[in-house]
Amino acid sequence: MTVARLSGSPECKEPMMPESLLSPAGYPPETLVTSEEALQALYGTPVQAATVKELDRLTPEYRRLIEASPFVALATSGPGGLDCSPRGDAGQVVFVEDERTLLLPDRRGNNRIDSLRNVIHTPAIGLLFLIPGSGTTLRVNGQAAVCIDPALLARFAVEGKEPRSVLVIRIETVFFQCARAVVRSALWDEASRVDPATLPTPGQILTVTSRMAAQAVIDGDAYDRAWPERAQATLW
Repeated sequence: MTVARLSGSPECKEPMMPESLLSPAGYPPETLVTSEEALQALYGTPVQAATVKELDRLTPEYRRLIEASPFVALATSGPGGLDCSPRGDAGQVVFVEDERTLLLPDRRGNNRIDSLRNVIHTPAIGLLFLIPGSGTTLRVNGQAAVCIDPALLARFAVEGKEPRSVLVIRIETVFFQCARAVVRSALWDEASRVDPATLPTPGQILTVTSRMAAQAVIDGDAYDRAWPERAQATLW
């Protein structure tokens, strides 16, 4: 089987992708961009503002953006592939230890530990911070470790409950992302809000997926009814 190189995975010395995956139905191989040279020719050279903003440490301005963000998307990779997981907290979600170090308490969740398992195998991570009401987002790439130091866990206790672990993140690159994506999506506009009643509920999804997995079928209605109380009791 022939293979095509795919760039952009720092933890892999020779990242490869089967050629069959680069030829989805209906798109001839010659219409797909498979080299950095072709990609650069297509998009051109980034302007100064797109490159000069990238640093290897926090400035006071970047620190203020992190401290204003209650939500971050955490991207990791590992033996099972890629993962992107939401993280949220009251006030701020990630804490600044110093200009090169961030701390991310791991609050209670579903115990899948996809992100943490990946970090154990491959410390490289990416963070994307969102700030409600702001078009500016912040991106951080770096190396992470899962820490259970008792004093560190105690620092981030909420309502007497400590996180099970804290991600200690060493910053390699940090830069803000321009507001175009947020503006195009009208993400924070009231008129763009979707009525949850028009969407499938978690319980409805679980009923379908548990049946597809040939396991005991989950009672979706019961799951949805119990969720608000269960979430409140296990928030921290």
